[in-house]
Amino acid sequence: MEKKTLGIVGGVGPLATMFIGEMIVRRTKAAKDQDHVNSIITNNTRIPDRTAFIMGRSQDDPVPVMVADMEKLSSIGAEIIIIPCNTAHTFYEELQQGAPVPVIHMIRETMNRAAEQGAKKVGILATTGTVTSKVYQHAADEYGLEPVLPSQEIQEKVMSVIYDNIKAGKNADRDNWRDIVNYMENQGCDRVILGCTELSIVKKEMELPEFYLDSLIVLAETAILSCGYELAD
Repeated sequence: MEKKTLGIVGGVGPLATMFIGEMIVRRTKAAKDQDHVNSIITNNTRIPDRTAFIMGRSQDDPVPVMVADMEKLSSIGAEIIIIPCNTAHTFYEELQQGAPVPVIHMIRETMNRAAEQGAKKVGILATTGTVTSKVYQHAADEYGLEPVLPSQEIQEKVMSVIYDNIKAGKNADRDNWRDIVNYMENQGCDRVILGCTELSIVKKEMELPEFYLDSLIVLAETAILSCGYELAD
């Protein structure tokens, strides 16, 4: 398979952008620099907040800014694009329509992975914007999975971990995280989807087990394979 150049629309958020770059390197089978995925990364922190726009708290539409970034990436050689932000996939159809090259759909890929692993009942931990848009719920239906959403109280704790902790450059509040975990386990989930790239940082920090399916890792691995490279053992 011919190797392709990967474009990464970053800045959504910045730490998740750096993390997926690292994961692509770590998950690629390589013996030397030249064996790694040729990639181009933007880190545009001026992309408007996706959740604020979805929830009607902001009139700043992130789509035109992201489309402009994809056009830039394509103009300098990107042949496949990924967006390491679950909430941005609420606008996937618009983004793919505006993109000059294919854009991998991280949410569908994540739900497909859960189904392949034999999951039936999956918890969804994501921003309120992602939950409200039902993009994960629709993908769950597509792959025959039952989605489980947090209660309002638990969703507030999820948002606090994402915004008050990780996006603010802090470690996750362990008390809040314990409450989130206990709730999801009590619902009988056989997998919990980390459906926000900031939660991928939590998984790394806390060394969470494979019970937590990390959408960012799924995206990294899908990107590697889609660009014609092999996964590391």
